[in-house]
Amino acid sequence: MKTALITGITGQDGSYLAEFLLKKGYRVIGMVRRTSTINFERIEYIQDQVDIEQGDLMDQLSIIHILKKYDIDEIYNLAAQSFVPTSWNQPVLTGEVTALGVTRMLEAVKIVNPKIKFYQASSSEMFGLAEETPQNEKTRFHPRSPYGVSKVYGFWIAVNYRESFNIFVTNGILFNHESPRRGLEFVTKKISDGVARIKFGYSNDLKLGNLEAKRDWGYAPDYVEAMWKMVQYDTPEDFVVATGETHSVREFCEIAFARVGLDYKKYVKIDNTYYRPAEVHELQGDYSRARKLLGWQPKTSFKELVALMVDHDMARYKDMKKYGIKPRK
Repeated sequence: MKTALITGITGQDGSYLAEFLLKKGYRVIGMVRRTSTINFERIEYIQDQVDIEQGDLMDQLSIIHILKKYDIDEIYNLAAQSFVPTSWNQPVLTGEVTALGVTRMLEAVKIVNPKIKFYQASSSEMFGLAEETPQNEKTRFHPRSPYGVSKVYGFWIAVNYRESFNIFVTNGILFNHESPRRGLEFVTKKISDGVARIKFGYSNDLKLGNLEAKRDWGYAPDYVEAMWKMVQYDTPEDFVVATGETHSVREFCEIAFARVGLDYKKYVKIDNTYYRPAEVHELQGDYSRARKLLGWQPKTSFKELVALMVDHDMARYKDMKKYGIKPRK
């Protein structure tokens, strides 16, 4: 039985990855930050099957303690301050967690057991103002937010520990990936949740920013399989994980509202406060290297993804309506 440590296990990706690894027969250790109320909602159905340890990417000793306590084979570093707008409001915190946190993790590996295989969650936001479309592993980075900058640091410090200390470190440059477990602050979940709220009469409209922004959107459970495949590969490499397709926020709205028989034009309102200080207009990934070397490719189409998210939120609000629960407007 292999043992894997997942940082950020209570997040979207962490919960799906934990589920995936358990099915593979792994022992799963989840690192969570100490807070007064820890949200285990995404992993409550498997919580009794994983070991939860308190640790923090800003606390080197807590990481070392966990690595010494368990005989860990693989680490999946998914924890981060991962919301782009928040990175503008809290740029120093974003750098401490999303950038320097990677260094603390890798340094702990170097100190405790350099044979541990390490997966670093990189991001398409590193490309930002991309100089070519689609973007691949050789495309130059040009991040457009403190989050993107922090991810670039995390990418390169991972490469440096790989080259300097011969640690198995792989970077997964994942493009946008969504699911019903996506946080409400992200635009895709905001749309699917907004559709359900409007359909059941809890809201009259949905306020969004740039509808013309285009992203390469995939399904999170497909992408965690790619993470695992990277760690199982013979040598530590860097891989783009994407669908190869690009769709606009407007298109997402159109499909999501049509799913419940509504016209998005009647409900979506533009609010300039949701525009980024520096916009990223289009991101599209070329995953041909992952397909060739890892045998990985996406299984879920864009329309299927939108339908999954809308159907989930519709069912959630239907239950709330059934039991007379009224959410805050």
